[in-house]
Amino acid sequence: MDRLQAMSVLVAAVECGSLSGAARRLRMPLATVSRKVSELERRLGARLLERSTRRLALTEAGASYVAACRRILEDVAEAERAAAGEYRAPRGELSVTAPAVFGRVHVAPIAVAFLKAYPEIDLRLRLADHVVSIAEERIDVAVRIGPLADSSLVALPVGAIRRVVCASPSYFAARGLPGSPGDLAKHDCITFEGIASPRSWTFSAAREPGVPIRSRLAVNGAEAAVDAAVAGLGIAHLLSYQAAEPVRRGALVLALEEFEPPAVPVHVVHAGQRPLALKVRAFLDFLVPRLRTALQG
Repeated sequence: MDRLQAMSVLVAAVECGSLSGAARRLRMPLATVSRKVSELERRLGARLLERSTRRLALTEAGASYVAACRRILEDVAEAERAAAGEYRAPRGELSVTAPAVFGRVHVAPIAVAFLKAYPEIDLRLRLADHVVSIAEERIDVAVRIGPLADSSLVALPVGAIRRVVCASPSYFAARGLPGSPGDLAKHDCITFEGIASPRSWTFSAAREPGVPIRSRLAVNGAEAAVDAAVAGLGIAHLLSYQAAEPVRRGALVLALEEFEPPAVPVHVVHAGQRPLALKVRAFLDFLVPRLRTALQG
């Protein structure tokens, strides 16, 4: 039995919460995943997992063993990185994630310039409007928008982003420009997951927080909300970078600027392993100052 592989399978099953999840992550048949965990338990003479139809749970022995497996696998991975030269020169594969529109507008152009400067690095950029787990998805660097949950991650502040209300000039010409957040009750609104509730929008706490709105269209991505607003469907509540390009060309017009809530913080985060691989340090040194400059504009 390949014990390192079996340890990797066990850790993946625990992190994914199921054997089937581990099979998908590792691109391995489910039967193989199940067999490797069972073989590991037989070798140890101890049950590591309590299996149910819904989820896996670690036994007491399993919890301590998985913690040891994580340390061993990280030590092996670090030894391999050192042997491959990741601590002598920036090289290897780098995994980065960012919110979809922010990533397309700000991170992707920086990533392209970075790859031109570092030909021995390959970069995988994952753009998604949901939070991608750094540990479970093996992410080296992530851009996070909004307050950060308490964690062991290292966070580098790069700026802040406003929340803005906007619609097309044709929509405001037909329906009128809202003078206060309370006027939104008379308007058609466009909502999407990740920025605001489909039933109310938050404005400056000192004025009118939690204003009820009518969502004519609810979508699961910022780009669709922007497109619908540009098409004249209604008013959207967006992060400023999501509306920046159509505002510049006059396709969207801002409203209620004096009622905007406090700006949302933006951070670049990483796991903070020591020593830090040179490919990660090089990307952080390249990305962070450029994002800070972009978010000052």
